[in-house]
Amino acid sequence: MKALERLEHALRRMPGVGPRQAERLASYFLRAAQGEVEEFVEAVLGVKKNVKLCRVCHAYSESDICSICADPDRDRSIICVVEDPQDIESIEKTGAFSGLYHVLHGAISPMEGRGAEQVKVKELLQRVQNAPVPVREVILATDPDTEGETTALYLADLLHGLVERVTRIGYGVPLGGDIDYIDEMTLGYSLKGRTKM
Repeated sequence: MKALERLEHALRRMPGVGPRQAERLASYFLRAAQGEVEEFVEAVLGVKKNVKLCRVCHAYSESDICSICADPDRDRSIICVVEDPQDIESIEKTGAFSGLYHVLHGAISPMEGRGAEQVKVKELLQRVQNAPVPVREVILATDPDTEGETTALYLADLLHGLVERVTRIGYGVPLGGDIDYIDEMTLGYSLKGRTKM
């Protein structure tokens, strides 16, 4: 069954989908009604056709400028830098941030051969320098892993002198968590990032 193997192979290329899961998904498509499969295919094609990058922040958008960048009520003096467009949704759910975003589309990773040229660092610097409203703070909200830390340090160095404040998101103990169950690295970061009360 070459058609089924081809589908499984295509599904395995998706992030987080292993051989067994690809088999399950392929079987699902075989059992699904024709209309359901066509709806799925049309949705995928629609995304490829209609979704592009916002020309300001590089988030996913169906128009040239995303709804956040177009919102006149957002604080244009603060930019939160994230690695991926999905990170915006996570931050937005908190309701704690009312500024703008900048999506890098990855992180600097010398081990994987990905430097600053492969992510949207140049665009961030141009945006900060040419902003119609002066940018007073850039929040670096990259992932708390080696690549994210490398990227944050690199950006902090580039941005010093261009903006008043360069800040890093805090790490720490989750609400409702017990300190004796927290790993040493997380606890160490929470102590370093402590705030005055």
